[in-house]
Formats: sequence, structure tokens, C-alpha cells
Amino acid sequence: MTALTAAPAAPSQKLDRGLVTLGVVVVLGAIMSIVDATAVNVATRTLAAGFGASITSVQWVLTGYMLGLAAVIPVTGWATERYGARRVWITALLLFLAGSALSGLAWSMPALIAFRVVQGVGGGMIIPVAQTILAQAAGPARMGRVMGFIGLPMLLGSVAGPIVGGLIISSLGWRWIFFANLPLGAIAVVAALRLLPRSAPRPASLDVRGLLLLCGGVTLFVYGTTEAGRPGGLDSPRTWAFVGAAALLIALYAVHARGRSALIDIALFRHRGFAAAAVTNVVVAIALFGVLVLLPLYWQVVRGHGPLATGLLLSPQALGAAVAMPLAGRVTDRVGAGVVVPTGIVLGLLGTAAYTQLGADTSVAVLAAALFVIGLGLGATIMPSMAAAYQALPQHLIPRATSAINTLQRMGASVGTTALAVILQREITAQTPGLAALGPLPDAVRESVAPKLAIAFSNSFWIALGIAVLALAPALLLPRTKA
Repeated sequence: MTALTAAPAAPSQKLDRGLVTLGVVVVLGAIMSIVDATAVNVATRTLAAGFGASITSVQWVLTGYMLGLAAVIPVTGWATERYGARRVWITALLLFLAGSALSGLAWSMPALIAFRVVQGVGGGMIIPVAQTILAQAAGPARMGRVMGFIGLPMLLGSVAGPIVGGLIISSLGWRWIFFANLPLGAIAVVAALRLLPRSAPRPASLDVRGLLLLCGGVTLFVYGTTEAGRPGGLDSPRTWAFVGAAALLIALYAVHARGRSALIDIALFRHRGFAAAAVTNVVVAIALFGVLVLLPLYWQVVRGHGPLATGLLLSPQALGAAVAMPLAGRVTDRVGAGVVVPTGIVLGLLGTAAYTQLGADTSVAVLAAALFVIGLGLGATIMPSMAAAYQALPQHLIPRATSAINTLQRMGASVGTTALAVILQREITAQTPGLAALGPLPDAVRESVAPKLAIAFSNSFWIALGIAVLALAPALLLPRTKA
């Protein structure tokens, strides 16, 4: 008589307690890095006054962080394979906390910039490793819901950052923007030590040549586009030298990476689902970060609001995403991202279209409703498309796929931020030739030029709308089947 062999149990399709616990642990660290990054953005004038430095010098506090972040993202996939996600995650948290503590103690502007680079290196690993941990634990059938689970607090953190930064600066001083990370980070480290599962490291040789080419290229690209976004930067030969060098290094990396175990395997893009998701993410990142440049500046430059009020006026976007993300995650797991993501892009287009009609006194209620619709679109776009990218791949490829997606997103964000900042500056110059800066204006001056400034913002939103339309093409190639 032949013994019956039990069939292997089907993988769970529910968000069980273990997966939720894992999500809470990684979100705790991720949200800390996002709140800090956005909170520092509202402190530039305070830092300039505190150190007696120019705004140009203070901008390096932001740029230094972005360069550290950009340089390390491509290597996180290899590090996760080689040392295990748990070890890399804890190392990233400790680096971020060390950079935070040193930044809070900084005695000069050069010291603060150097410590922000350290903080950026830690912060650059936190998000990709968090996504790797959750994607590998979830499996294809739960990918959409898990990406929504991690995406919602991250988006809320980006909206809360300017509000938190404004409150801390006004009550405790700028140093506490960095010191506030320490208790939360300590909790995240302890939780990771206790709750994150140990993963067996896999032998993975470091692609040194690829490291130099890709990390160097991405870092130069982010720096070059950052410089291009500053007044006069687009006309500077120095800016184009950095961008040209970046393009050359990235092209050499693409040639180098063919047919070998490279830092980021370009063979990943042979998977149709991954390639479509990656292109969708890049185009959405360009449009999204471009819009995120325009929105706060409109409220501050045209309407005269401060950082705290501006943060509150931007909150409908987070509310819209909070409504959409859980639903979008469930629907993605059931019918595929090819249905959800195009719907989200259309919603985003409808909301953005309202901002192309901006005036100096457009109803706050109308703009809040439009921003809520944009939030609905974002909630149904970014994380579902990332879920589609991971669903298309076997588990062992997820660490390097995460590096690839995050590297492309970072480059897209740099392009979007720079492009819309330059377009807005040129539109403002065209509409108000005597107005050279985007800084605070005396009320009398602001009221006299507000109608023309509103036209400049409206024209810039038309460009953002056109970029977002381009995301529909790759989104329609995403899978329309259950994972």
C-alpha cells in the first residue's frame, strides 16, 4: 500500500500577525528618515542665521544628504545579499542615528554638511532594505497590500515633516530636528534586534568596477541636476560637465553590466512586468517631485503663508493617499496592477488639471479637493507599480531589483525637481521681469504681483500635467492578472 504524501501548504494570502509585525518594525525606521529629510527643508533660513552663512552654503545641508543617499542606493542590493537584510537594516539605522547626533552637535556649517552626508548614507539604505524585507516576506500574492502598508506611513511622514520641522524650530531650535531622531531610532534598533528574522547571507562578490561606475554616475547626476535647478545653473558649463560625466559613467556601466553578475543586473529589464513598472515609477517620480516643488511655493510665494500653514494646506494629498492605498493594494493582488495604476494616473491627472487654472485667489476648498484627488491617484500608482515590479521576479532577485527601482526613482526625482524649478523660475522671470527670487516678499509687493505669479505657476503645472500623461503608456503594459 502506497503511503499518501501530504501536499505542501499553500502560501498564506492574508496579512498575518507576523507580516504585520515585520511591517511595523521596518516602517518605524523608514518614517523616521522621511520625516527628518522633509523637516530639515524648512530650516534653511534658520540655519543661515544660526551659522551666519549664506543660503547657498546652507543648501549644501540638503545637497550633502541627497548625495550620500544617492551614492549608497545602488549598493544596497549587493549588501543585502552578502550580509543579510537584518544586519544591513540595523547598520543603516545606526549610521542614520550617528549622523543625526553629530548633525545636532555640529559647530560649523562644514561640519553640519559632512555629518548630513553620513546621515544620507544611512538614510539611503533604509527604504530599499525595508522594501526588500517586506517583499521577500510577503510573496507575490500579498505584494500589493504589503506595499500599501509600507507606503502609507511613508507618505504621511513626508507630509508631516514640514509641520514637525516648523513646530520644533519655533519651540526648541533647529538642533532638535536631529536630536528628535535618537529616541525613535533607538526603539527601531531594539525592535529590529528582537523581531526581524535572521537571513542567511549568500556569497556575492562585489562588482568593484560597477560600483565605481554606477555609484559615481548616479551621484554626479544628482549633483548636476541639483546645480541645474539653482538660479543660473542651467546656463552654467560646470553644471553640464557634471551631467555629461554622469551620463558617460552610467552608459559605461550599462556596457560593463552585460552578461555578468553586476551591481544592478540589467537583465532584470527583460522581465516585461518589471520593465513596465520601472519606467512607470520613473515617469511618476518626475511628475510627482515636480509637483511637490510647485505646491508649497505657490502657497508661500503667491498666497504668503508660512511653513506650518503650508504643511497643513498640503495635508489633503496625504488624506487622499490614505484612502486609496489600502484599497489599491487589495485590488492589485486580485486583478493586477495593470488595472489599478492607469486608474491612479488618470485621477492624478484630473487633480493636477485643476492646478493649471490657478489664480491669485483661487478657492482654498477647490485646491484642497483637487489635492485630495491627486492623493487618491498617488495612492493607486506608486506602490501598486512597485508591487508589480517585485511580483514579476523570483525572490532571490528582489534585493537587486529594489536597488534598481530606488536608484531610478532617485534619478527621476532629481529630474522632476530640477525641471519644474527651472521652468517655474523662468516663468516667473517672464511674467515679472523685476522679480529675481522665490523668497518671501513684502505683503504690498506680493499682492501687486500675485496675479502674474499665479500665471507662472499655472503654466508650470501644465508642464507637470504633460509629464504625468507620459506615465500612461508604460502603465498600460503592467499585468492585469492575479499574482
